[in-house]
Amino acid sequence: MPKKKKPPRWYFSLRSPYSWFAYRELTERYPDVADALEWIPFWEPDEITQNLLDKAEVELPIVAMSRAKNFYILQDTARLSKARGLKMTWPIDKDPNWEVSHLAYLVAAREGRGREFVEHTYRARWEEARDITRRETMAEIAVQIGLDPELLANATDDPAVREQGVECLTSSYHDGLFGVPFFVHGREKFWGADRLRPYVAAFRGQEIEEVERSWQDYDELPRFSAAGGDTGHAGGCG
Repeated sequence: MPKKKKPPRWYFSLRSPYSWFAYRELTERYPDVADALEWIPFWEPDEITQNLLDKAEVELPIVAMSRAKNFYILQDTARLSKARGLKMTWPIDKDPNWEVSHLAYLVAAREGRGREFVEHTYRARWEEARDITRRETMAEIAVQIGLDPELLANATDDPAVREQGVECLTSSYHDGLFGVPFFVHGREKFWGADRLRPYVAAFRGQEIEEVERSWQDYDELPRFSAAGGDTGHAGGCG
């Protein structure tokens, strides 16, 4: 029996500014592609999820971020947000548990509100400097998108949701993810917000020039660069 073909997909982190940039461009400029993709969250797991991953012999590409890289990302995201006309804030993360928001996303997606949740959560983090690792923030976002506040606030307490989270992270491991945003189409993989156009071209079966003709380039952005993605630290920086 032939192996089932995996759908095109992208891995995003609610923690990552580069994932935020990719999300904005993907949904605003290429909604046909956004609608056809499988959306899979990626984050730095807490101790409970890490134990489950260890049992499954899944090793995520998580290393500590250097001070120099952290300062570089602050400069880089300031440039990129300005070029995109976005007013960006940097929240302060104190002992964050990224399980809180990413497992809440899985619950929201189950309830048919995944995309709305992502929009509100990115706005909370990158435009309003709110702490998305707090259960209270998840409850507030739940109200905004018409869901039971306790449903999202307590997502980390649900063993079934935990298992689904492990499946997401395991999928990233098998797909060879090393940073976000990360796009997969068949055997082809694309890392970084600045690789969105080549991904769209591969997805649509178009030449990159055809995709770029429909792209309103940002004056301050290079067509391709070594930046535009988070690596080393799960979800990047913050």
